[in-house]
Amino acid sequence: MNMLELLSCPRCGGALVSSQEGALLRCGAGHEHPVVRGIPRFVPEDNYARSFGLQWNVFRQTQLDSHTGTTISRDRLARLLGGSMEPVRGKLVLEAGCGAGRFTEVMLDAGARVMAVDISSAVEANQANCGHRPGHAVAQADIEQLPFAPGGFDVVVCIGVLQATPDPERAIAALCAQLKPGGLLVIDHYTYGYATTPSRAALRKRLLGRSPEDALRSCLRIQAVLWPAHRLLWALRKLPGMARLRERFLHFSPLVDYHEHYGQIGKTLLRQWAVLDMHDTVTDVFKHLRGVDEIAACLRGCGMVEVRAWLGGNGVEASARKGAEEAA
Repeated sequence: MNMLELLSCPRCGGALVSSQEGALLRCGAGHEHPVVRGIPRFVPEDNYARSFGLQWNVFRQTQLDSHTGTTISRDRLARLLGGSMEPVRGKLVLEAGCGAGRFTEVMLDAGARVMAVDISSAVEANQANCGHRPGHAVAQADIEQLPFAPGGFDVVVCIGVLQATPDPERAIAALCAQLKPGGLLVIDHYTYGYATTPSRAALRKRLLGRSPEDALRSCLRIQAVLWPAHRLLWALRKLPGMARLRERFLHFSPLVDYHEHYGQIGKTLLRQWAVLDMHDTVTDVFKHLRGVDEIAACLRGCGMVEVRAWLGGNGVEASARKGAEEAA
């Protein structure tokens, strides 16, 4: 896929050309955007999502279906798409907030061409995981200032991202603008009552002011202390009184325990997922909550049709199409 044919300057909308032996992209107005390690960069390296970038580069393969030997990521995406991967087959897809590529690889497997975007350095993990695949391209950019002309994509996918942006409604509007007439949008968002524990809430307050590296070290230290207890209580859960004890312990521990849900991935990956998702929930600068009606209203306000929003997954899941009249 020729990425330059898709890209435009996010500042003025002008076409971009490659210069200085591929190290720079420049538009006719003179705006310059560096290309670092083969990835176009449209945002400063130091931004509010630095912790996410570090997280996905450290746990680069942890949630990939190709690494876990499961269909966990595929099943989640297929649910959002209406039950199968058919809506992305042969389509040009914008994946906003691509992370390390757990959904990127699933869409590539289904025959999509994927333009993957993330505001963080997770783009490097995405490139390492999927850069060898035909139909893949990746850029580091902000959802609210995407480096593409409006109306260029058949499908836009944004999973596990919007609640962590500064303004989810503005982000949704920016995503809707990228769709061709009749194009499909699928998103999700944390909702009210999002499950957390007092320990995670307290840990988040302590870690938000720290560097990403220090915050991750703190999470790894917590894992080293508490994970053996998670394993022991799971092994003893069928003994009298142990199920209740384990339930109380899980309310206390900030680690995210997936023994019940994803036991098939094995003890090593369970440990990695526990600290990965704990880190994800205690280092996000923004943690917005929205209800089904709010997400649906936002989509309709953006001119979307066939709007569906429901409770599922991590909160609200939604899909919609861009109306031909609005696009015109």
